[in-house]
Amino acid sequence: MKDLFEKIRADKGPLGRMQHLADGYFMFPKLEGKAGPRMKFRGKDVLVWSINDYLGIANHPDVREADAQGAKDYGMSYPMGARMMSGDTVIHEELERQLAEFVGKEAAYLLNYGYQGMVSIIDSLVRRNDIIVYDSDSHACILDGVRLHMGKRFVYPHNDMENLRKQLTRATKMAETTGGGILIVLEGVFGMVGDLGNLKDILAMKKDFNFRVLLDDAHGFGTMSASGAGTAKYYGVDNEVDVYFSTFAKSMAGIGGFVAGERYIIDFLKYNMRSQVFAKSLPMPMVKGALKRLELIRSSDEQYNKLWKITNALQKGLKEKGFNIGSTQSPVTPVYLSGTVAEAGHVVYDLRENYNIFCTVVLYPVVPKDTILMRLIPTASHTMEDVEYTIKSFAEVQEKLRQGVYDKDTIPDINA
Repeated sequence: MKDLFEKIRADKGPLGRMQHLADGYFMFPKLEGKAGPRMKFRGKDVLVWSINDYLGIANHPDVREADAQGAKDYGMSYPMGARMMSGDTVIHEELERQLAEFVGKEAAYLLNYGYQGMVSIIDSLVRRNDIIVYDSDSHACILDGVRLHMGKRFVYPHNDMENLRKQLTRATKMAETTGGGILIVLEGVFGMVGDLGNLKDILAMKKDFNFRVLLDDAHGFGTMSASGAGTAKYYGVDNEVDVYFSTFAKSMAGIGGFVAGERYIIDFLKYNMRSQVFAKSLPMPMVKGALKRLELIRSSDEQYNKLWKITNALQKGLKEKGFNIGSTQSPVTPVYLSGTVAEAGHVVYDLRENYNIFCTVVLYPVVPKDTILMRLIPTASHTMEDVEYTIKSFAEVQEKLRQGVYDKDTIPDINA
């Protein structure tokens, strides 16, 4: 018989194997200061393109005041207990009412965390005899929710509608045998590469198949449609999406999330989502802060317009310099380069140490081998000067990559 932890010593996992080279720099980096385009990394000022504060409201004076006042009035403890037992308040319910109205749904329910919330929504909506169909590029929270499902699931290649039709045909035959139903799960904005889920095409298939749709709109809420009400609103199909989910961790620059839909669905989730039934209620300062954030998003399009001005300039400038930014239709801006893992390490190191630019790098297996994906997240707080400097810097780094400057055997030793 083996010691349970023996496998941990032998294999730290695909990311853990890089710990001795990457910890504190490539992984678990420490950005310090107020969240925004200008922060400190290892004591140096850096231009940051990795903060999901799309609308630039994290440090808005009204938001900071609401957060501080909420903490002063209530502390971080109130309300104590789970919502169902002793943690409900009229203020929680007011936030739910406003969120539902904003995204065009009958009712909404607050969630403590986005990731945990999505996992639990999926777990609650489907039973063993139901079938899940999901997009291959779905976020990890969706994949983990799908893995909890004890019934059958089918995956379709990213945004491949012809293949989705095949999977729905298979799912329908199986559901007729099991007596269950079908749930399609996808993202509104796919957070890694920035393109949109084919919502209109998917919903059009309802004339041929019987299914429900769960939309994860974490990156679409606040950024898509003229009002910021999300990707479903952008497509004009907000009334047809059955269950709408988003997090407060992106455009709302906070913690928590919500799920919205017809009242009978939300009532069911309120009484059956284990992650909420058995978890402490969202603390009052976060609820009060979320109300202020939502008020800002609903009352003015200034931040939304700033975000898209920066987004359009960044994406246009990168394309003019010959960069491949994929098929993004959102602020999420992927920049695809060709190179090994070691070269990727040197690219990131050069950008951070010599250009003072901090952005996220994504490698295999998230993207194909010998592909380097640099993901940039523009926000309303960035400036046109930031955009111009970044494009110029990326062009220089791209040229170095082509000339073999980064052609090394290993990534930089950040502890040297």
